[in-house]
Amino acid sequence: MTKSPDRTPLTRDFFARDVLEVAPDLLGRTLVRREPAGTIELRLTEVEAYAGEIDPGSHAFRGRTARNSTMFGPPGHTYVYFTYGMWHCLNLVCGPDGHASGVLLRAGEINVGAHLARERRISARNDKELAKGPARLATALDVDRDLNGSDLFGGPTPALSILHGTPPPRDLVRSGPRTGVGGGGAHQPWRFWIEGDPTVSPYRAHAPRRRPSRKAT
Repeated sequence: MTKSPDRTPLTRDFFARDVLEVAPDLLGRTLVRREPAGTIELRLTEVEAYAGEIDPGSHAFRGRTARNSTMFGPPGHTYVYFTYGMWHCLNLVCGPDGHASGVLLRAGEINVGAHLARERRISARNDKELAKGPARLATALDVDRDLNGSDLFGGPTPALSILHGTPPPRDLVRSGPRTGVGGGGAHQPWRFWIEGDPTVSPYRAHAPRRRPSRKAT
């Protein structure tokens, strides 16, 4: 008999810990997205940790800016950024207030409200692909910069919240290098995922952008 996910909300203290504790502990948790069209619930299956000023792969490595200011806390808020001029990505802020760190939500399984996600992810070949990758996840949940800084604990019905869910057995939690991160942040094993879950996105190493070659005239 399959055990039903625990619907107890997580607390802010859950996020007020080191990012490398929070990130793997988010696997199997239930992310709830509430909007006028309805509610979507997603079981998190893949995440990445970013450790702020000590992490060359983090947006906050060189300090606070207007773009990354929400990463500096308080914990339990969202950091949403726009990338490649096309996509949004959703992060959950953690760690002590004033020290930037966050967890990128990379993938998950939508268990409630899949019909809403399908309307936004029309290119998905099946429901396992609805939130398979960080941009797909944000698109499926209708997340954009309007939700940047949203408080997971902001009242009885916040736009985004996290429930206890069903964490996986520890022997199914894997870690490895983060996807697409280059330079000094390339090799930290700070990507975490549930082994064998079909919603986990494929790993891709960083590929430096090539500048167009100058043709002789």
